[in-house]
Amino acid sequence: MALNAEVSFTWLGHGTWKVRSAKWKEIIIDPWVMNNPVAPENLKTVEKCDIMLITHGHFDHVYDALEIAKAHKPKVVTNFEIGKWLESKGVEAATITGANVGGTVDVDGIKVTLVHAEHSCGISDNGQILYGGQACGLVIEFENGFTVYFAGDTDVFGDMALIAELNHFDVAFLPIGDLFTMGPKRAAKAASLLGVKTVVPMHFGTFPPLVGRPSALQELVGSGVEVLDIKPGDVV
Repeated sequence: MALNAEVSFTWLGHGTWKVRSAKWKEIIIDPWVMNNPVAPENLKTVEKCDIMLITHGHFDHVYDALEIAKAHKPKVVTNFEIGKWLESKGVEAATITGANVGGTVDVDGIKVTLVHAEHSCGISDNGQILYGGQACGLVIEFENGFTVYFAGDTDVFGDMALIAELNHFDVAFLPIGDLFTMGPKRAAKAASLLGVKTVVPMHFGTFPPLVGRPSALQELVGSGVEVLDIKPGDVV
């Protein structure tokens, strides 16, 4: 398995992860933490957050962003529009970097590149859907050089091959639930385009319609790719 012992990812369920970087930075990706129905209770308490990464503005990816950002003042990397929304809600502007697709942000030695995703990006705010810019995936290079592709919510798209060509990663975090993202069949094609040997599945099982499962993806990709069979609370 190509995962790196100096970096750990803890799945809180759905699309949310707590990450410990190679130099012990605490990172939350797509913060649906305290109100996540499948997150283990012992992981719903956020004691520290140095960096927050947000792929897009849907409630199941930003629901707890404001509370965590105000409490811990992490450095936030997201798209420009979500950054401005966070600022409008009282998050300190100095802590936010609002980038866009193709841009790379260096946060304490961790390089985060925003890349394309096939998804929508409305922000739910007081009963309205606000424009949230473009949904993104992330290429994350940690301080020790270990690099992962974090797809966020997306369908498969041909330029995943280009993302893989421009970056060097062995591990891809891919949504597999279906309905709101690609399911196992399309995720198998994504794994092929990316050329990865390890896939960490996510965005499945939270609600009944998210029917994709790691076992189905493993069957489709064959023995040449390892699909981790994970449950909320697992550390990889």
